[in-house]
Amino acid sequence: MQFMSRKGFVATVIALLCGAALAQETVVRLGHVAPMSGEQSHYGRDNANGAILAVEDLNAKGITIGGKKVRFELLNEDDAADPKQGTAAAYKLVDAKVNGVIGHLNSGTTIPASRIYHDARIPQITATATNPKYTHQGYDTTFRLVANDGQLGGKLGRYAIETLKARNIAVIDDRTAYGQGVSSEFIKGARAALPSVQISQEYTTDKATDFTALLTTIKGKHPDIIFFGGTDNVGGPMLRQMKQLRINAKFMGSDAICTTGLPELAGDALIDNQVICLEAGVSETSAKSMAQFNGRYRKRFDMDVRQYAPYVYDAVMTMVAAMQKADSAEPAKYLPELAGISYDGITGPIAFDANGDIRDRALVLFTYKGGRKERIAVVR
Repeated sequence: MQFMSRKGFVATVIALLCGAALAQETVVRLGHVAPMSGEQSHYGRDNANGAILAVEDLNAKGITIGGKKVRFELLNEDDAADPKQGTAAAYKLVDAKVNGVIGHLNSGTTIPASRIYHDARIPQITATATNPKYTHQGYDTTFRLVANDGQLGGKLGRYAIETLKARNIAVIDDRTAYGQGVSSEFIKGARAALPSVQISQEYTTDKATDFTALLTTIKGKHPDIIFFGGTDNVGGPMLRQMKQLRINAKFMGSDAICTTGLPELAGDALIDNQVICLEAGVSETSAKSMAQFNGRYRKRFDMDVRQYAPYVYDAVMTMVAAMQKADSAEPAKYLPELAGISYDGITGPIAFDANGDIRDRALVLFTYKGGRKERIAVVR
């Protein structure tokens, strides 16, 4: 008969204990989708960083769900802001059996992907997509952390009439789901405030770089304001060409141009007080936590927050808070808790209405001075 040495016995016990510990650990996979390539990759990287930071924080806390320690894994997918690639990414996450999805970034990819997640009964929170259709499809799995186009575009339209006293407006729509949605709501808001307002409409794409013909047509109409329904990577070059053509109209847009990156994209064409934009705002009580987040983000990624990273971080944390409340990461069990969640995020209080839209999200008007983004006012 052979006897195990004392050293061998200790090693065996340690191995058994480690195996038991690993058996008690549960892996929870969270999917995140954004354009990590293409013209909007700067948004995608910002969003992904917010999700990465959230998952790192969660794993550092050593969260327990269902009596087991949980390790969170982030499956990051690139949809290149393309609807077809977006649905492919959605199917890939469903096949990977993720416990929840954060994203997509664009309305044009978020909306078609939402049907796939709904059919698979996987909860989805977008921290960026604003087209109202997303949460009005009757899906109980869709949630939004920012204001929708009806709130953003509508308030900008009224502001253009009531505060800026515009009477002649040119609207440029990039024909994406986002651009069409926010432009349509802007027009509705402006006409509700002043039915007689003159509004002309022009169209471009989210990949366009030359706006000379379009802007020349607009210049001949002498608008007070040009409203652009699109993103900063198109809006910046558009401002440059407006300067070349000596168009001095105010330039308005929604959250996708209201970024810290717009000054770099527009260069010296970013004239003080010319740009007016609106985005979901941080509550006054959350200003300190947001400043702390920005500092941690800069230290972790060696770059500044571009736009949506704090909202993506909150989206991850809100989803996990629902899992903790349900004491389960199974979608069917934590989905009801997510629908009724009340969570204090770094961006402010988070609760959803019956459609899955964020309740009572403050909106903030900004302009740019000296190449820096400056707050004008908080509106609700």
